[in-house]
Amino acid sequence: MQWDDLRHFLAVARAGQLARAAAQLGVDATTVGRRLRRLETALGQTLFEQTKDGQALTEAGERLAERAEAMERQIREIEVGEEGGPDLSGSVRVSVSEGFGSWFVARHLPGFAAAHPRLTVDLVASSGFLNPSRREADVAILLDRPRKGPLFTRKLTDYRLRLYAARDWLAAHGPVASRADLKRHRLIGYVPDLLYAPELRYLAEIAPGLEPRLRSTSINAQHNLVAAGAGIAVLPCFIGDADRALVRLLDDVAVTRSFWLVTHADTRRSARVGAFVDWLAGVVAAGQGQLLGGD
Repeated sequence: MQWDDLRHFLAVARAGQLARAAAQLGVDATTVGRRLRRLETALGQTLFEQTKDGQALTEAGERLAERAEAMERQIREIEVGEEGGPDLSGSVRVSVSEGFGSWFVARHLPGFAAAHPRLTVDLVASSGFLNPSRREADVAILLDRPRKGPLFTRKLTDYRLRLYAARDWLAAHGPVASRADLKRHRLIGYVPDLLYAPELRYLAEIAPGLEPRLRSTSINAQHNLVAAGAGIAVLPCFIGDADRALVRLLDDVAVTRSFWLVTHADTRRSARVGAFVDWLAGVVAAGQGQLLGGD
């Protein structure tokens, strides 16, 4: 396996198309295709699948991209010398959903700040996302994988959501022993016509006909409503399990979603962006119990 083959592989992974990657590398698409085939033969794995928009990474391709990018950053750090480590300076703007940003990323961020004291981090945690394609953010953590634009995308992690209620609510309104019992309880959820992502439609997956009676565009507001004894809500496990006043309901009910890490193909090469991405991948790997709701 040659580093130059990996460099061509990364160009296609970031560009999403052979022709676009070839133009960026200053070679023809035939050369890029030949190098990819040689790499796949050496590894015995298929790294891309052909889509109507171009080339999309397979799971094997995503794993290789992560390792190849780590190699690329090491090479770059050798070349730039003092740009790496605690001497990193400048800023990184990170766009992330409100719940994940405030309940997971923010709680671990002091460790990154201590390791890079000269680096400024803008944590934009809100309902909706900034667009890396338009350079609105250096890093975005999205609920769905984008298919277009000069982006590099890989799955960051799966996470689970479950049903939660306050102990006082259950004491006053009775236990929840089955999905059918949910229909006699007040449910809390999103405002249907103000959903910023279809992945936020949870209740229909749990049982037909479930509708929230208290609704908010904010997952933090929904959590506060549950904690105040206003009803039952579907919450990410990294929120619901962190609040000791809440009770997890119906062990057989769980909704699984994914977070996707997205950067612009150009800013991905930045040492400061690479440092943040590496750090985030590390804390996510260590926090799988929180994210998946381990018992």
